[in-house]
Amino acid sequence: MSAGPLRKAARARRQLDAALPVPDINTTPLIDVMLVLLVMLIITIPVQLHSVKLNLPIAPPSAPPPTPPEVVRLDIPPGGTVLWNGEALADEATLRERLAAAGRQAVQPEVHVRPQPGAKYDTFATVMTAVHQAGLAKLGVTGSEQFLDDQP
Repeated sequence: MSAGPLRKAARARRQLDAALPVPDINTTPLIDVMLVLLVMLIITIPVQLHSVKLNLPIAPPSAPPPTPPEVVRLDIPPGGTVLWNGEALADEATLRERLAAAGRQAVQPEVHVRPQPGAKYDTFATVMTAVHQAGLAKLGVTGSEQFLDDQP
């Protein structure tokens, strides 16, 4: 018996909800206004320049070095011997002696190590270690373009 008034109350509530306006806000005009304000703000901001003016001192032109440094060419052929400017060295001790003598010079020479195709990596690593231990700072590995593979 109590179900009748509850059903009437639920029906009345549904009718009242259908009659009331939906509380949604139309945000499209708000977004339009914000975009207009953003565009106006971007237009009115002055352009910032990222340049910095520096007054650097001007150095006088320097003279080139009186003599170019000596170049020591170390070739490593596939046989495992090391060539010092084309001259074959007898063993590793001779290589180390010559590198130590070059490291003690007032003007150290440039050392250009050039491994040939088929050279042993062990020999190359020994030469690089000997150059480092001799204290030579001007070192370059040349001729690496021969190992590039031109095929895709």
